[in-house]
Amino acid sequence: MTTDNVLRRVLAHGRTAPNRLAVEDPHRALSYAELSDEAARVAAALHGEGIAPGDRVVLLLANSVDFVVAALAAMWVGAAFVPLAVTDPVARLASIIADCGPALAIARDGDLDAVAGSGDALGVRTVTVSALRDEAHPRVPLARGSHISYVIYTSGTTGAPKGVLIGESAFGAAVGAASSVLGLDRTTRALCVSPFHFDGSFGTLFPTLASGGSAVMREREALLFIRPFFDTVRSEAITFTGFSPSYMRLLLASRNITTLAGSTLRTLAIGGEASSAADIRAMWAAAPELRIFNRYGPTETTIAVSYAELSPEKIADGVVPIGLPCDGVTFHLARDDGTLIERVGEVGELYIGGAQLMTGYWGAPDLTAEVLRNDIVPGRAVYRTGDRVYRDADRGYVYVERADRVVKRFGVRVSLVEVGEAIRETSGASAVACIAFGRDGTTGIASFLVFDTTRDVDELRERARARLPDAMLPDRFVVMDALPLTASGKLDERALLAAAGLSSEQHVASPALEWQ
Repeated sequence: MTTDNVLRRVLAHGRTAPNRLAVEDPHRALSYAELSDEAARVAAALHGEGIAPGDRVVLLLANSVDFVVAALAAMWVGAAFVPLAVTDPVARLASIIADCGPALAIARDGDLDAVAGSGDALGVRTVTVSALRDEAHPRVPLARGSHISYVIYTSGTTGAPKGVLIGESAFGAAVGAASSVLGLDRTTRALCVSPFHFDGSFGTLFPTLASGGSAVMREREALLFIRPFFDTVRSEAITFTGFSPSYMRLLLASRNITTLAGSTLRTLAIGGEASSAADIRAMWAAAPELRIFNRYGPTETTIAVSYAELSPEKIADGVVPIGLPCDGVTFHLARDDGTLIERVGEVGELYIGGAQLMTGYWGAPDLTAEVLRNDIVPGRAVYRTGDRVYRDADRGYVYVERADRVVKRFGVRVSLVEVGEAIRETSGASAVACIAFGRDGTTGIASFLVFDTTRDVDELRERARARLPDAMLPDRFVVMDALPLTASGKLDERALLAAAGLSSEQHVASPALEWQ
């Protein structure tokens, strides 16, 4: 598949395969011809509302046909769509809206109540997809030139959400790479699990549509109960899906996991967190024919920049590679002093260059300059990921840890990866998460564990003490029934901190690492 404009790729199927199912949610379904027609009508209405190239259009839409229509319509007129979670607090939504200054917000019928009853509380005029669809306006041509396709807000070390600007060419390159690597085509039936305000979800939705396949959506809350996932895979003959390793653990804990062996599911893409070899082996035990891809990519490099098709041989030693960079993407490893690493096996910080780089952060040129560096690779801008990685001669690149998961404690460098692995081995826990936190001017470590049976915390501490030096020994051991997840399917660090009696203000920028 080419890296052509994503919108044009989707609309082309409206001409070549007009009757093929494009999108389906619990409320309605559209063929490619119907999707093209509805996107055209909403785009004409947006144009009539004065939406112009370069504007931002907020999408307050859950996973739905309406989301797809609105996103395509925004790109049609050259505007960037800004997906937000309708479940977020109104104050957070209002803050992001104030930051990006959208011309309009689009919601689904019935969802306005979920965002304080009207757009007034959000500071932006809000309309529904159905209202735009019913307006009568002359059809408008596709916007010319290259534009920002979407702005996705992500949390970061700045303490406030950052708006990542993804250009049309970067979006096209990422979607084209995903479709090619995963082997998607017109026979693909994809189940969209991750919420659409999370850019990882775009690695399922848009490559499927650009390839002429069918995207099936269900209410996010329903899929969190797990059984509806298996029911949908069976009833909708799903062939492809993607989600986080944390969501995969939920599936593995279900008695229904063995039903995947007799299902139509053929391809699974996981990403967004470090993957566990044990979990992947468990998936193959349930569904031996399943093709599993580990995908890697920071939000700032558009969905995913590398893929590794896994096999029992590749993960035999417990290491899960992230593979090689996609076409048009370059990986560069650097030491702390900025010198480039050429030697296989040496760990360094990963810098990413090439076709999928973000344009920058919205309204933050200084922050953009901090992470889009021109002093690492001569004559080339590269993104500083903060991830420590090494090159394996046989398996491509291997993720090791976040640079900020290495903390200084009592004058000693401590890797939370090493702490988590040691506790997992000594405790026998089914899942472990280690988080660094600030405490009385020093750095503390909290360890959260999940067991099948009751365990004594003092015993856990003594077992860990036998393996770890004092500088690496966690200050808190908290036994949980399960590790909580955020709406995007990742570990909910704030919930874990609350369970340990720690406030979010004490949290050091050191993301949790999960083991199972």
